Parts: sequence; structure tokens; C-alpha cells
Amino acid sequence: MIDFFFDCSSPWTYLAFHNIQPLAKELGAEIAWRPILVGGIFNTVNPSVYAQRETPVPLKARYMKKDLADWARSAGLAIKMPPTVFPVNSVKAMRGCIWLGNDMVPFATAVFETYWSGDKDISQDAVLAEICRKVGIDEQKFLAGISAQAIKDQLKANTEEVVARGGFGSPTIFVGKTDMYFGNDRLPLIREALLRRKASAA
Repeated sequence: MIDFFFDCSSPWTYLAFHNIQPLAKELGAEIAWRPILVGGIFNTVNPSVYAQRETPVPLKARYMKKDLADWARSAGLAIKMPPTVFPVNSVKAMRGCIWLGNDMVPFATAVFETYWSGDKDISQDAVLAEICRKVGIDEQKFLAGISAQAIKDQLKANTEEVVARGGFGSPTIFVGKTDMYFGNDRLPLIREALLRRKASAA
């Protein structure tokens, strides 16, 4: 019922990833986790993100930092913004999520925590190996698995799919096929959408 397109390199995605799980459980909704590369989306349909990073509006940037801290406190998460390495190349981590399939949630959770709370560079094999050990994944099989062409192709396909469905960043969330929401702060609207669907199905 919920398609959750995500890239671990976004702090707002970390919040949404964390917050949507109890919401879905409460309302009996299944989540299809869909790893993407948000950089690929920006390159294709939303290059203005790069311009905003190069020439930020100081007042807006200051408020966004406060806003993120407020949301993190509300969720009970520790988020350092910006991390030492930012933006980060998350391609290997996101391929890892694809490779793990239905078992990706503990790994993705650890990737978010390692990058946003632990301030470690998730582009590095040593850091990914550390995450694998933390969640009980064979690091050698992991590093070999994420280099498979089928895994690379699936990550690209997911990224192209979210753009084709109207997405422009991470997280992009769909309730059903076409009802799209963007960002952590849309979760109250997602709750309402799920409740409407439950009511109409009753």
C-alpha cells in the first residue's frame, strides 16, 4: 500500500524512515521499501538543489537547521547537520539495500545511524563492513553482492521509476500508485490518506 522511495544520504529521509514505520504498523499498512539514488533524481529533474547548496539564503539555511533539530528531537534521533562528509556518495549503501531485499530495514537503519548520528563516511568500504558486522551480515558476501550488474540495474530502475511517477527528491512516498507525498512533514497527510482508504474498503 505504501511505496517508500529513499536514499540514506538525506536527513529528512532518516526522519521519515523512522517515523513511518510505527504509523504503518498502527494502521496495518505494508511498506515497499524502494532504494534510490537521489543524486540521479537531482541530475535529471531537480538541479536547483545544487544551486541552493552553492548560494544558500542565510536566513532560510539557519531556519532549516533549527527545523531539522526540532524534528530530530521530536523523533528521538541524533542528527548532525552537516556531517563531516556532505554530500556523501551513498551508491554502495543503496545497492546494499537492494541486495538485501526484504531484509534491508535493519541495514538501512544502521546506515542512517552511522552517517547522521555517528558522522562516519558511508561511502567507504570499511564503514560499510562495520555496519554489516553490526547487523549480522557477511561483509565479504555483501561487498561482492553489491557489485553485481543486476543490483546496479535495479537501483537505476528504481530511481527512474520515481521520476516517472512525479518524484523529485527523497523521501518520495506513495499511498497506492499515484497519491504522492514528499518529505517527513507529510506524514500526517499520509495518515489521513491511509484512514480514508481503510474507510472506503470497509
